[in-house]
Formats: sequence, structure tokens, C-alpha cells
Amino acid sequence: MTTPLPVQKDRIYRSPAGLVAGALLLVIVGWLGIDALASGHGRTPWLALAGLILVVPVLVAFTLRPAVYANENRLRVRNPFRVVVLPWGEIASLRSGFSNEVVTKAGAKFQLWAVPVSLRARKKAARREAKAAAEAAGTQRGGRAGGLGFGGALGGFGGGMGAGSAMRGATAQAGPTRAESDQIMTDLRELLEGRAEAESAQGEVTVRWAYEVIAPAVAGAVLLAILLATG
Repeated sequence: MTTPLPVQKDRIYRSPAGLVAGALLLVIVGWLGIDALASGHGRTPWLALAGLILVVPVLVAFTLRPAVYANENRLRVRNPFRVVVLPWGEIASLRSGFSNEVVTKAGAKFQLWAVPVSLRARKKAARREAKAAAEAAGTQRGGRAGGLGFGGALGGFGGGMGAGSAMRGATAQAGPTRAESDQIMTDLRELLEGRAEAESAQGEVTVRWAYEVIAPAVAGAVLLAILLATG
């Protein structure tokens, strides 16, 4: 009887920009809301309270909450208002376009909010890769020219210069630069290819609504609507 391999810890993917933006927005909203609660008059504190109950969960949902957890058996996607658990055996593909998505074999699609696509980052990475390739090609040509120019007079020294330049070119060319979200999707695709047929990676896709976010936001919206309607 074979002993099953222990499940590795989850790889966690989140958006650094989303975390920073969420923290800053929460600080601003909290400061304004608390100031209105403390120094407001009449209905202002109640309106501020309702606004905080509505806005804070929504901000958390779209900035701090999104995350993608991946291990040897399944992919867990925590989006603003849903948590989706997908065994690797039920995933048909991981697609990248204007957004990153996971597509199940049943045809359902789920966006990866924690891995947003940045077209600017893609263009920047493409420029870096093209520049690295051009520099590598230039150093290789320079190395060959150096070897011909100094080979007769200096013997092996010219060839050494050419070899050194070629080595620097190869170093610059190794490890092409990629946008972070594209690299994350590549890592997830490798997991999918390696684990899709594993027995422990089979099961059903489950979707759970994030009522811990939805309930307070709805309560805040209802309270705010009542206050505005009765004002």
C-alpha cells in the first residue's frame, strides 16, 4: 500500500496594487466617516454610519479580499462576492486576454480578480525583452568582430574578448522579462498540466457566496435608503 503524498501548502497570489489602493481608500473613508460621526449634527452621523456600513465591505471586497490559492489538488478563487473551489481535474483551461479566467469542463467561466491583466505591464515587459535580445545580438556581433580584428596581433586575446562578449550576451538573453500576471498564469497552467489526471485532484466545482461581505453591504444600503427617503 502506497502512502499518499502530503498536500503542499497553498501558493497564494494577490494583487499588490489592489492591496495598497484598498488600504489607502479605507484610511480615507474611515477618517472621513469617523470625523462625521464625531462632529456631525442632526442626521449627519446616521448618514455617515450608513455610508460606512455600505462602503467599507465593498472596498474590502474589491481590493483586499481577492486572492487565488493553488496547491497540488485544487485551485481556490476568492473573488469579491464568491469563493470558487475547482479541482484541477475539472478545469479545462486558464485563459488570458483582457482578463484572466479559469474555464471548467462544464463551460463555466470564473474571472481571477486577484490576478488582473495590465496591458501597460505587458508592453513594458515586451520592450525589456526586445531590448535584452537586441543587446545580446549586438554583443555577439561585437565579439566576432573583436576576434577578427585582434586575432592576428594578439592571438588568443581577441578570441577571449569575443567569447566574453558572447557570454554576456547569453546572460542578458537568459530569463526573458514577463508581466507578473502572465508569469502567474504560466505557473498555474503548469500545475494544471501536471495535476489534471491525478486521483487526488478530482471532484466537483463548488461555489459559495460571500455573505460576510454581502450582508453588511446590503444592510448599509437599506439603512442609507431609509434615511434618504425619510429626510
